[in-house]
Amino acid sequence: MNRLEQMIKELCPNGVEYKKLGDIATYSKNRISSQNVDEKSYVGVDNLLPDRGGKTISNCVPEEGNLTCFDVGDILIGNIRPYLKKIWLADVKGGTNGDVLVIHIAASGIAPKYLYYALSSDKFFLYNMKYAKGAKMPRGDKEAIMKYEIPIPPIEIQEEVVTLLDDYTIKNAELCNSLEQELTARKKQYEYYRDMLLDFGTVHGGGTSECEWRTLGEIAIDIFRGSGIKREQVTETGIPCVRYGEIYTQYNTWFEKCVSHTKLEYVPSPKYFEYGDVLFAITGESVEDIAKSIVYLGDEKCLAGGDIVVLKHNQNPRYMAHVLLTTHARQQKSRGKIKSKVVHSNVPSIKEIEIPLPPLETQEKIADILDRFERLCNDMALGLPAEIEARKKQYEYYRDKLLSFKEQ
Repeated sequence: MNRLEQMIKELCPNGVEYKKLGDIATYSKNRISSQNVDEKSYVGVDNLLPDRGGKTISNCVPEEGNLTCFDVGDILIGNIRPYLKKIWLADVKGGTNGDVLVIHIAASGIAPKYLYYALSSDKFFLYNMKYAKGAKMPRGDKEAIMKYEIPIPPIEIQEEVVTLLDDYTIKNAELCNSLEQELTARKKQYEYYRDMLLDFGTVHGGGTSECEWRTLGEIAIDIFRGSGIKREQVTETGIPCVRYGEIYTQYNTWFEKCVSHTKLEYVPSPKYFEYGDVLFAITGESVEDIAKSIVYLGDEKCLAGGDIVVLKHNQNPRYMAHVLLTTHARQQKSRGKIKSKVVHSNVPSIKEIEIPLPPLETQEKIADILDRFERLCNDMALGLPAEIEARKKQYEYYRDKLLSFKEQ
């Protein structure tokens, strides 16, 4: 029998009382002018992180007008989707906006962090989601939230639960951080190895008997822009297609199947890509990511959406996929121009990108090596997030178990 079980046996052998949140706490109704709140004591819903761990926020400019006050020990809960799961135990005094509920403990014998953990549970989140009101942007129902029932064991047990969860939270965070660092290190190792293998010991613009530098415009059989496919025109079946945003979110180096389809009737001027073609996304959110490229290795004839440039060539497709992801190639792609807060590239810019081109036999050997290396990294990239997610679920199970008590 562990210490917590022993305490429960001694202090509440017949169970504990469950109380409504409204019986032990109230909403903060005090207001303060934003002029009296600096950026270090202001909390907006965007900055209300579930893993803040007591750290105060900074560089967050207060909204103008009157704000809701919060004090040390108050619990702040996001009150608008997608922030309903965000929660923080305040360690400073400050103010917040109308998208955050401030819960103030009004009864004695309640440990603030115990209540914080109780309201961090999936059980409360699902309850809050169930009663949220509103169609476009649902908000938590204040009246329903105050009716949520929480087990209230003796204060000694509350403090022991907090001690156990604090310790487990720290260990779990350290493990997840270690796994994430390992994943980052592996990715950097792969990128370094890929860049080294595709350097050929040449200087930009130079060449050897084994390798020469050529622009994409020089090796292109054809290069053209795709034709727009709107989100609402994506269907479950039909002609396979790729929209430019999917190049950033759905695909990696090369792919064989499209995740989206559309109907030919939706595309007045269809632009097709086929096996071996390179696809560039020429619209993006950052200079670093602009003109991300992928190569298609499937058998079907597919449609290219708008803001995609298709490059047809007679080089090894898998080699092209890897060489266009090197640091040198990405630096050339980043010559895009910012317009209306969005970064753009174009066909002339794509044509100017220079890459090393060894003989086709060498291209295939390099592609085979990099495919194997990337597969190893991807296996780890899939495995580590799964491990991190498993640890997260393990923590949530442990937390919810510690907060479950027999009711009187």
